Amino acid sequence: MILTGSPRNARVPCATKKRILEDIMNKGDPRELWEYVLTQVELSISPANFNTWFRNSFIVKIGEDGVVHIGVPSQFFKDWYLKKFHTLLLKIIRDVSYEFRNIEYAIMKDEHRRIPKETKNTRGAIELPLEDFYINKSDNLNPRYTFDTFVIGSFNNLAYAAAQAALERPGITYNPLFIYGDTGRGKTHLIQAIGNHFKKQYQGRKVFYLTSEKFVVDYTDAVQAGTANRFKDKYRQYDLLIMDDVQFLSKKDKTQEELFHLFNALYDTNKQIIFSSDRAPAAIPDIAERLKGRLASGMTVDIGEPDPESRMAIIRKKASSHGVLLSDEVVDYVATTIHGSIRELEGMVNSIICHAQVKGSAPDIAEVRQSLRSFTRPQKNISVKNVVDKVAEFYGIDEESVYEKTRRREVVRPRQIIMYILREDFRISYPTIGAKLGGRDHTTVIHSCEKIKREIVGDNELAQEIQNIRTLLV
Repeated sequence: MILTGSPRNARVPCATKKRILEDIMNKGDPRELWEYVLTQVELSISPANFNTWFRNSFIVKIGEDGVVHIGVPSQFFKDWYLKKFHTLLLKIIRDVSYEFRNIEYAIMKDEHRRIPKETKNTRGAIELPLEDFYINKSDNLNPRYTFDTFVIGSFNNLAYAAAQAALERPGITYNPLFIYGDTGRGKTHLIQAIGNHFKKQYQGRKVFYLTSEKFVVDYTDAVQAGTANRFKDKYRQYDLLIMDDVQFLSKKDKTQEELFHLFNALYDTNKQIIFSSDRAPAAIPDIAERLKGRLASGMTVDIGEPDPESRMAIIRKKASSHGVLLSDEVVDYVATTIHGSIRELEGMVNSIICHAQVKGSAPDIAEVRQSLRSFTRPQKNISVKNVVDKVAEFYGIDEESVYEKTRRREVVRPRQIIMYILREDFRISYPTIGAKLGGRDHTTVIHSCEKIKREIVGDNELAQEIQNIRTLLV
């Protein structure tokens, strides 16, 4: 229940506040409070800001100590809430009752962003089960990435078969296993599924997943802190090491040397190594030849573009996992509208699922066509200033701050997204983007674009935000 069209700062009758408190105390249900909070927030900020920052947030629990715990989708959201909305939210809940002492924010994942339909318990126990959806910090594996949720088709069946063979005789068959393919083809899902299966099949043996960027950061920090030996010991202890996006080791000479020695240490003791990249080992620029030789010494397999049948299977599986049954006409239309990236395909299906949940039934083909307009690419004659304006409006920041030499987080991320969109959608050169955005060096632009490209892989919220921005540019 979100009220629109009401005057700003409208006063809420005391009877409403009383009813909210009664529902919380008697039913153990915080939804009434959150609906009230949303109503008041909507009166205080712009529609664009409201839709961006509050569509996936909710009250997780209300503690016995009077602390209201709000679930948000990501660390970026959490930081933004603390900086921009904390005072407003605290004022709203205290307006209901001074028993609500404070607000804390928790990063929630996927299904747990929804409040359960029935929650009848004591006030101190209004919360959601989280442990099954948190990434395990000991191995960095996402529990959602399993073989059960992985759709196999002609485009990836060889990579899947290689993964199964590696699991049967880890460290011996296909070591290393190198999987490559364009962004959004399901590489991260597959290599993490290997890790999750390995963990269950070989209990007591250690597995660790990381990106090459994380490896670079860990190595650099260790060298600066004088703890290089501890760094070596850490990575040599694993029975299965999975490294994602290895192409970003390009030009990182010292880190490449360290990975070369780590590879030898693991390989010589029959420890399984898995790499992923957006290109084959031989095609990665500025990588030492001896390291390229190691990367390509086992099994190298690519994941191509999903064929129509595979896209249809992905759509059906994604929708059915949310209890939505789509007609053959809708599935066929969606499968033929998006090509290449599985991530964009899943984003499209998420949009359809959202409409279905609001409507209470699966959408028909006309509704799907309307829904999918948001996945069109921007027109090509839009100016750089227009892109800056729309992104600044979307994130609720001052347009001029994008051009300033500031490193404030709330400005840096939108600026990086602007660079990414200008490069990906409009094919503007890196030097031109840098010149247009405050005279920045082209290497800064390259770093920003690659950073967003990497983060989109595992951050559905970021991918959806960029799609939403694109709809503003159409």
